[in-house]
Amino acid sequence: LSSRKFTFNPKEGIDNPALVITDDPERESGPTPRLCQMRREKGESFGFYLRLELGLRGHMVREVEPWSVAERSGLRDGDRLLEVNQDFVDTEEHWKVVRKIQASGQQVSLLVLGGGEYEQALAEGRDLLALAREHRGEATTRPRLCHVTREHGAGLGFTVSAVDGRKGKFCVTTMAGGPAEKAGVRSGDRLLWINGASASDLTHSALSKMIRTCVGHVTVLVIESASEQSYARRGVSIFPAMAEIHNLPHRPRTLHLVQCPAGYGFLLRQEKMPSGRIVHALREVEPDSPAERAGMREGDQLLAVNGEAAEGLEHEDVVSRVRSSGRRVAFTAIDSQGGDYYYQLGLSPLLFYEDDPPEKEKTVPPPALAAPPAGPPHEAHSELPLPRICQLERGPKGFGFRLSCVQDEPGTCIGQVAAGGPGQRAGLRAGDVVVEVNGQSVAEEPLEEVARRMKEAGPRLDVLVVDRRGYGALKQSGTPVAASLAHATQNQDAFHILYL
Repeated sequence: LSSRKFTFNPKEGIDNPALVITDDPERESGPTPRLCQMRREKGESFGFYLRLELGLRGHMVREVEPWSVAERSGLRDGDRLLEVNQDFVDTEEHWKVVRKIQASGQQVSLLVLGGGEYEQALAEGRDLLALAREHRGEATTRPRLCHVTREHGAGLGFTVSAVDGRKGKFCVTTMAGGPAEKAGVRSGDRLLWINGASASDLTHSALSKMIRTCVGHVTVLVIESASEQSYARRGVSIFPAMAEIHNLPHRPRTLHLVQCPAGYGFLLRQEKMPSGRIVHALREVEPDSPAERAGMREGDQLLAVNGEAAEGLEHEDVVSRVRSSGRRVAFTAIDSQGGDYYYQLGLSPLLFYEDDPPEKEKTVPPPALAAPPAGPPHEAHSELPLPRICQLERGPKGFGFRLSCVQDEPGTCIGQVAAGGPGQRAGLRAGDVVVEVNGQSVAEEPLEEVARRMKEAGPRLDVLVVDRRGYGALKQSGTPVAASLAHATQNQDAFHILYL
């Protein structure tokens, strides 16, 4: 058999109704959110700044560090936050957004818009909440964090089985009306996490043993099967900070204190627990004091001051924030048993806490995600603030701070502190008044003379400083600002304010 050779004639074309060439439909252009999922190691930062900027709307990402967790996740300078762990935050107060990220711990999920796209969306009158929901594409339910308490005769009220025999994939079956069902667990749920351990790391036998041997209760992260598959298709990680909570015990509470002439009536101490973690403990609550009337109990652990997280801050810095509140302050606290419960789960008690501080504090929200540390513990209701001796070692770029002065106010002060520099590590803060340089008083000397002394200091510099408000209080009381009042603050780890 012979076959004719086919030759295409462009003038004649191809008579084939199935071959119809049309232009690709143009995709609707517009702002497109990006999901940035970040996981950091213990002691590591995410590597970006978060701040509000004058005249601009939104929570703005700035100075994303090269090679950082943030940069690797796709976060860019100028991005605006739409969601934190699937919670819409564009219209939230800044201090609340800060707290959500900080309380998330080692893992956080951010939905962002580029700066230009954000401004475009605002100019077009786009609904940013709808835009965020649109990004998910598929109808999904959130995971649930459920606390199940064992009951006599019913146990925990659920069993688990491997999904298709695969390691780390488990399906939950609940007893009708049992403890698990009452705690929010449903038959058919996928088990993702139990008592702080990821189910993906467990065999079925190990998981079964963990459930059998748990004492009294268990906390689990579960999600509907269809929703888990949806998250998997989109490559979205699921972790406890994204969850709705069901039946969790030991909820934090807010204490609203109004200072009386004798103070607030308690002591704040930095203590090391048997587990090794450091807490800010509320001690020696005086009878009928503002602290007791606000509901403070002996041994409570301080979590936040005026809505700003205190976890991870040094004692002196927490004390400074209490003092700067004036006569009213809002504490978020939890009892010691509750603190231990969340610590064992590897979660912050602030993770799902939404109570507000008093109206006064909400008008000037605290901007800090973290702040430079200061000296060793002392009483929160001391009458006068203590100066600090900051001991610095000169780095390749100097001591890492600049001096300035304030018109019509006495003293030379610290104008700017370089992030990560010797000054910040030593505990210097912008606004501190410089009292002594290497043991020599400079309180009455002009800025130029103070700068000369520091330049001639060599590789080591000891600076006696006190915050501006404290300096004024000490001078007014007639108390000499001397090194004998101070605590040394040498080489302590610190993060720049607003740094994640």
